[in-house]
Amino acid sequence: MLLTITLILISLVIINLLLLKFSCNKTDKTKKADKKPIILRPGISLSSSTQVLAPTGS
Repeated sequence: MLLTITLILISLVIINLLLLKFSCNKTDKTKKADKKPIILRPGISLSSSTQVLAPTGS
């Protein structure tokens, strides 16, 4: 009986591994983009403003 359970478990593991091997979804590898980034709004610029803060005394 122990031999039967062992054989069943081993066969199920082998079937599982075979199914895993042949059922994997193969995805195409994407090529690296050699394009420059697209700038949608080139006219907008960030202005850096500095504020002088009062001393806190701590």
